[in-house]
Amino acid sequence: MNKLVEIALKEYGTRAVQGENSNPEVIKYFHGTGFDWVKNDDTPWCAAFLNWILKEAGIAGTNSLLARSFLAFGEHVEVPEIGDIVVLWRVAKESIYGHAGLFIRESGNSLFLLSGNQDEEVKIKAYPKWQLLDIRRVNI
Repeated sequence: MNKLVEIALKEYGTRAVQGENSNPEVIKYFHGTGFDWVKNDDTPWCAAFLNWILKEAGIAGTNSLLARSFLAFGEHVEVPEIGDIVVLWRVAKESIYGHAGLFIRESGNSLFLLSGNQDEEVKIKAYPKWQLLDIRRVNI
């Protein structure tokens, strides 16, 4: 199994907490990657989670909380393999908003990603292929 996917699966089911409290497991993704100023899990955390996974695998990440920072990370590939980083757009294709996660599989017009902050949880979720910005491969 891909090392990044293996690390991410150990976190499967970790959820942000609604309300005043925050899940310390989510906060560790921020603090473990140098974002000690983040004090709650209301801050978007897909990039923090992905950077944390990379750090756990011994790889320096993007040092950014923007999902789109992964557009300049690793190598572009046309055909995804399990564990490749997929970067999607949100709001508008040209906006700064995005989502990043690990490729698991594709089916029809959907890409299935394992990532953090998917409905405020670490889980596998399907996204439409038309949201795809890039697929990036990290050699481990």
